[in-house]
Amino acid sequence: METTAFQKVYKQLSAITKATVTLEASGVGNEEMAFVDDRPAQVVKVQGNRVTLQVFSGTEGISTNAKVIFTGKSPTLKVGPQLAGRYFNAYGAPIDGGPEIEGREVEIGGPTVNPVRRQQPSELIATGIAGIDLNNTLVTGQKIPFFADPDQPYNQVMADVALRAQADKIILGGMGLSNDDFLYYRSVFDNAGVQHKIISFINTTDNPPVERLLVPDMCLSAAEYFATEKNEKVLVLLTDMTLFADALAIVSNKMDQIPSKDSMPGSLYSDLARIYEKAAQFPDGGSITIIAVTTLNEGDITHAIPDNTGYITEGQLFLRRDTTVGKVIVDPFRSLSRLKQIVIGKKTREDHPQVMNSLVRLFSDAANARTKKENGFDLTNYDTRALKFAEDYSRSLLAVDINIDTDAMLDRGWELMGKHFKKSEVGIKAELMEKYWVSR
Repeated sequence: METTAFQKVYKQLSAITKATVTLEASGVGNEEMAFVDDRPAQVVKVQGNRVTLQVFSGTEGISTNAKVIFTGKSPTLKVGPQLAGRYFNAYGAPIDGGPEIEGREVEIGGPTVNPVRRQQPSELIATGIAGIDLNNTLVTGQKIPFFADPDQPYNQVMADVALRAQADKIILGGMGLSNDDFLYYRSVFDNAGVQHKIISFINTTDNPPVERLLVPDMCLSAAEYFATEKNEKVLVLLTDMTLFADALAIVSNKMDQIPSKDSMPGSLYSDLARIYEKAAQFPDGGSITIIAVTTLNEGDITHAIPDNTGYITEGQLFLRRDTTVGKVIVDPFRSLSRLKQIVIGKKTREDHPQVMNSLVRLFSDAANARTKKENGFDLTNYDTRALKFAEDYSRSLLAVDINIDTDAMLDRGWELMGKHFKKSEVGIKAELMEKYWVSR
């Protein structure tokens, strides 16, 4: 062992796998950062003086006499106002050609906020997407995933949420993004003139997959700074948590750990919960809200990743393509925001709960009519009207490309009901009918 500039240097590895190296070292902490022949690495296991390091870019070409330098600290991020409008890699280093960040250095991946410092979520966070704001309204401090098939335009939807969301800061965590998707995000943000409030931590397909494991913690450390020290409303967008979990599995498998369900590590639940539980509403007005993408394998929600996610989060948003109108919609049947009752009809217009429920019920009637039609049964006049309503509802409210505020969504809902149904068929309270009914 050598000591150079207060750093411990070791030159003898006792074991090498495809992702990790092991050596004898003293005074080393779990999750401490190191360099193995100048390759970034992190301590993942400590047993006495036996230390295992995860090498982010892999161990190919590393010999048993490789130089290992421990930094004496966990991964860190410099936080400060200068983060806004910048792009960083998984290590928190700028990738946009701009200067290094000046600020206070904080360790990432710390414990979740003490429950005593949290408040009951109570503030609406609007996204401008009717399938969310109308049917699955979000509140500040909530954690919720998009469940989507890999071929669905979830990155475009996330970019739209970033543009429309009523938040002070948007923090994007891109994990396994294609270069095209990364460039798409950059061009959308630049063209919309919102770059000043967006902070991005990006891992692309050109970067080592294991580096994805740092991205959520980088995002949430930045989020905690703006939420707790600047009292800002922060929205964290994470895409794609399935690729994050795959990176966990890569490390677990290469360390010869026994896999759990669907080849995932047994720690999957706690690994995901540690991230999602950072969502919080704070007493001084700041908040961290998390929306994450979880891509599905052929729509399988029983896979370990969406299954565990569902236990941790407060609902889910399902994307699906409505072949009738040729648009991607937020599915009203499979989507759910468990906290929406906190704000709908209270922070939104009084008719919101009733309009929401009636529209979904009528959409369900249309689904039943479609089944009758496909099975060769005759349709009633009501069935025919319900089918026409469903097309209008998907096209003008559920489609993810609709960008209107909540009052306009409710007005459009009344228009659709008045266009296709009689007053007696919609099942809304008489006093609201008298105030808002629009017949056509």
